[in-house]
Amino acid sequence: MAGGLFLSGCSDTAGSDSSTAATAGAISTSLATDVSATSSGTTDSSTTAETIASTAEAAELFLQTLSQEEREQVTYEFDDEAKTTSWSNFPVTFVDRAGLNISELTEEQRTAALGVLDALLSDEGYATVTGIMGGDEFLHENSTSTEDSLGQYYIAFFGDPSDSATWEVQFGGHHIGINATLDGTADSITFAPTHLGSQPAVYTNGEGNEVQPLAGMYETAFAFYDSLSAEQQARLYQSASVADLVCAPGSTCDYPTGTGIAGSELTAEQKQLLLDVIANWVGLSDEETTSVALATIEATLDDTFVNWSGATEYDMTQGDGIYFQISGPNVYIEFSNQQGSAGADVAGYVTSGWGHIHTIYRDPTNDYAGSVTQQAASGMGSRAGAPGGGEPPRAG
Repeated sequence: MAGGLFLSGCSDTAGSDSSTAATAGAISTSLATDVSATSSGTTDSSTTAETIASTAEAAELFLQTLSQEEREQVTYEFDDEAKTTSWSNFPVTFVDRAGLNISELTEEQRTAALGVLDALLSDEGYATVTGIMGGDEFLHENSTSTEDSLGQYYIAFFGDPSDSATWEVQFGGHHIGINATLDGTADSITFAPTHLGSQPAVYTNGEGNEVQPLAGMYETAFAFYDSLSAEQQARLYQSASVADLVCAPGSTCDYPTGTGIAGSELTAEQKQLLLDVIANWVGLSDEETTSVALATIEATLDDTFVNWSGATEYDMTQGDGIYFQISGPNVYIEFSNQQGSAGADVAGYVTSGWGHIHTIYRDPTNDYAGSVTQQAASGMGSRAGAPGGGEPPRAG
């Protein structure tokens, strides 16, 4: 096992090595330069309106770099059903993504495409996304997998980018599926639904630094778990086995609830710790957008349930990892450690269990800002019984 996979090394990698500069070095040669150039000198927006305006401007700059044919490939009607069927936690060779493959664009176009993400996300959110991309590229360069889609990401717009209308940015690949709806008429942004994952959970980038893109998810989850009394933990805990995603990316969901411990049974401090967990998904953008989303969820937190399976100590050297589910009127989150590596093994690194994370965030009342109804993806992600809620068969 590589150094830094132990619990003692986790928080350090989350703080310094999740920076954009550090994660950029792990992305493919062509993308690394683009990420670095895009993010240098960036100042985070602090309000939703500022984020919408800057993202719309960045999207228009990107569109200006494209040919007419490429513009037609990247833009869709706002309520096009492809919005729901073109994202997944399968590789892009198993489920077709909407839009343009940024690895097939010119350097100028790639830089402009990543500029859209840079405008949409906070520095921390952008570092998380590029860190995930870096992990995929690490597997592409070092693992036994023959899956040639590692490191491929697609960008699409649903609706016309604007600071005075409603539109969506969709960006994704194997371990990323962002669906961000920006409403300039109401100054609101929602990231529901979004898929974030990572494999391996900790890797070494091209600069020799350790990167752990989703460290915050582990850290906040265990901070919440450890705050519970033994009686509360007993109600929370479901099984020693790690479960698969119930509501996998690219599939429909019935939003199960009522299992585990209810928010009404938590202390004020524990409720805040639970909100800290949720912020890993709803807190990808500016401070105002995050605050509004968390306030909406907090209003129904008493009716929100949390359950947990798998390990009860944050120790990546033991066991198979964890599964937890947060299910309430205004939030649905699943975190699952995938028990298979899909053939993407790297000597000295954990690439299954603790080292292979798939997650989903959805809003039962407002997925896609209510613009469309979720339909199952047409690829393998929609198959009943797919391992890990969308984990592909072993490549090669």
